[in-house]
Amino acid sequence: MRLVVKIKDKINSSDHLVIITTGNNFLNEYSFSVLEKNFIKDSIKNKEKLISINQYKRWIFICIPDKGKDKYQQQENFRKAAYKLYAVLKTKKITSVTISDIKKNIQNSISFAEGLALSNYQFLKYFKNAKEKESKLQEIFIQLPKSADSSIEKLNAVIEAVYTARNLVNEPSNFLTATQLAKEAKEFCVSAGCRVEIFEKKRIEALKMGGLLAVNKGSVDPPTFTTIEWKPAKSKNKKPIILVGKGLVFDTGGLSLKSTAGMDAMKSDMGGAAAVIGTMYAVAKAKLPVHIIGLIPSTDNRPGVNAYAPQDVIKMHNGLMVEVLNTDAEGRLILADALSYAKQFNPELVIDLATLTGAATVATGQHGIVAMGTASDKFFDALDKSGYNVYERIVRFPLWDEYKEYIKSDIADIKNVGNREAGAITAGKFLECFTKYPWIHLDIAGSAYLDYQTHYRGKAGSGIGVRLLFDFFRNYTVGKFNSKYF
Repeated sequence: MRLVVKIKDKINSSDHLVIITTGNNFLNEYSFSVLEKNFIKDSIKNKEKLISINQYKRWIFICIPDKGKDKYQQQENFRKAAYKLYAVLKTKKITSVTISDIKKNIQNSISFAEGLALSNYQFLKYFKNAKEKESKLQEIFIQLPKSADSSIEKLNAVIEAVYTARNLVNEPSNFLTATQLAKEAKEFCVSAGCRVEIFEKKRIEALKMGGLLAVNKGSVDPPTFTTIEWKPAKSKNKKPIILVGKGLVFDTGGLSLKSTAGMDAMKSDMGGAAAVIGTMYAVAKAKLPVHIIGLIPSTDNRPGVNAYAPQDVIKMHNGLMVEVLNTDAEGRLILADALSYAKQFNPELVIDLATLTGAATVATGQHGIVAMGTASDKFFDALDKSGYNVYERIVRFPLWDEYKEYIKSDIADIKNVGNREAGAITAGKFLECFTKYPWIHLDIAGSAYLDYQTHYRGKAGSGIGVRLLFDFFRNYTVGKFNSKYF
């Protein structure tokens, strides 16, 4: 079931209503009885944040978001307040609500609607009684002027993109093989106007993508390499921006086998690919005037058949020879081939997203994204601002030359792992060897798959990266990197 956000200029007396406020200065604007007014005043005095009024033919919910220490935190608090409301709406099986912000603040209304819509996500495909579990909420109306139509269209595109990214991460690998991931990417992105091409194994062999082919050697399923392009007639950029997403549909660790606990969430190891697919769809659906190409190398990593082994040496797409010391450091191998392939497009910027290292998870937990790279501060600053706008915040790590010492090999050009120190950085340093252009690496290992419910981001697949990159590109297309979200 697809949820839609719409504009409504007039509130009807039968509409389930959500009033967003910071005080009781709205009591005379709505048809409250004296008893209701007194109840609301007492509730606000008792510092209640969600007040419910049953008017029999409709419910009125009064939401008072927490105050934030800055504008970014304030918008996040609106999203979190919406998540708290969602639990009540679900219990009451409400199908439609209208949001009215007392201050008529467009940004507040959109942030609240966004939080409510993202809270409504469910992955019920494999439940026998899915219909019974399904949320009833289908429509979110916002009391806004018609001039906000464009913002609402963008919001709907992002919501649908995040839903799909979450779906892909949540799919088990016995369905979502590399071939199926490519098929899903093509179907979804073509529907938004993108051009999609899928390279099968023979084409990958012809391109000499040694990293992707090596990781795939342990699998009975073939690898794929998917290219997705959005090229509008009047794009703002003369040279394309490339997105690269790690598409490891399942990671056992290969012959460097993970523990059982270590494999528990490894269907999510294609979270980077999901983010790229979602971003490409949202940008195309919103018709943003920016030329973007998405690249998705995909396989699973298993210890079967003729699996690659520690101490193997691999020749990569760019000709570098890599000594493999850990087959569980496979993500950087398939990304490296894609990063090398990206060079032919003479890109303005390349951004890769990957659930790459446990070290990134240790560094930021589920609350941040580890970032590093060679792009100018202009791009990093823009990404940082977008991170705060959507609250998918990045933490920039260094890529000092000294870290390259960690990946020197005795028998090849480089090795695929360093020592125990600076694990997230040495993975980035490895990737840097395959870039000859401005580049940003985003390690989303800590935030792509969540072990427990975390407000509107939900549990399991979070869709992290889609909202971040969409905001980045939206700001890019208007020529400024510090504008408000939507």
